[in-house]
Amino acid sequence: MYVCSCFGVTEAQVKKHAADGACTPRQIASACKAGTDCGSCVRRIQAILGRGACPRREMADQGRPVLSALDEAA
Repeated sequence: MYVCSCFGVTEAQVKKHAADGACTPRQIASACKAGTDCGSCVRRIQAILGRGACPRREMADQGRPVLSALDEAA
């Protein structure tokens, strides 16, 4: 199902970017442009992100370095 009609971004793509570490609609926008044109999909993106765990947020909550930990895992 399409989340962003303007750029043809699917829910699966948003979930993939979230799994790769994008935790906010702005980070999703940086990864695939979703939400940067008309903006009607931003709430849907927020809902998708709200359902899943965010690796960066979990690391930050534990007081661990966020960016260096993801870089090492890659």
